[in-house]
Amino acid sequence: PIIDAGIKALQRGETHYTSNLGLFELRQAIANNLDNLYGISYDPHNEVVATVGVSEALYLAFTALLNPGDEVVIPTPCFVSYQAEIELAGGVPIEVYTNMEDDFEPNPAVIEKAITSKTKAILLSYPCNPTGAVASRENLKAIAALAEKYDLVVSDEIYDPLVYNHEHVSFPSLPGMKERTLLLGGFSKSYAMTGWRIGYAAGPAEMIQGLVRIHQYSVMSAPTVSQYAALEALKIGEPFVQEMLAEYDRRRKL
Repeated sequence: PIIDAGIKALQRGETHYTSNLGLFELRQAIANNLDNLYGISYDPHNEVVATVGVSEALYLAFTALLNPGDEVVIPTPCFVSYQAEIELAGGVPIEVYTNMEDDFEPNPAVIEKAITSKTKAILLSYPCNPTGAVASRENLKAIAALAEKYDLVVSDEIYDPLVYNHEHVSFPSLPGMKERTLLLGGFSKSYAMTGWRIGYAAGPAEMIQGLVRIHQYSVMSAPTVSQYAALEALKIGEPFVQEMLAEYDRRRKL
């Protein structure tokens, strides 16, 4: 059905630019989904932007947020592009290591030690690629206390449905964190839509406006056909997600 939605969009002639922010219907569906899943309320008019996957969302985030020399603290091992995206924006990635003995969970005390006067943000990515770690509510609340003290968290939660025997806690759902968090998500993992290149960023309107200023002059808008496919994914895709989760579960148990 997702592929069919893309084909039908092309056949209807949906081959032009959308708003820089993306289709309003898609932004509304993303906001509704985050509200239903985690109780986080985003205004689709100005607090959500459709991006060319989470990779572009990362690029936009760090280009908008970082001045030359600003530091971003990253628990590692992490996704391969995090350090590169920070460096491309003129920032400095500061790695704090997680270890197998702690199930690769982030250690808030270690993170705090890495924070300096140059720290602009903490970058979280849970559920984590490549470790598979799912951060506990207790650890995330401790990091939230750091965010209250030092301000900003960028939370890449693209793997949020792919969790087994654990609870995924969306960082901006923690008390006081929505206004301090830029949430990144997308469709590549949960809906197996890697080649469609469609993701999103959600956060305070002022922060999203900064991302859109760069987004509109670098890509104009996310691929239109992919936006219609993503909208269909949010409307009818849950049974397919559950089917995929069950298959992944079989494989991991094997």
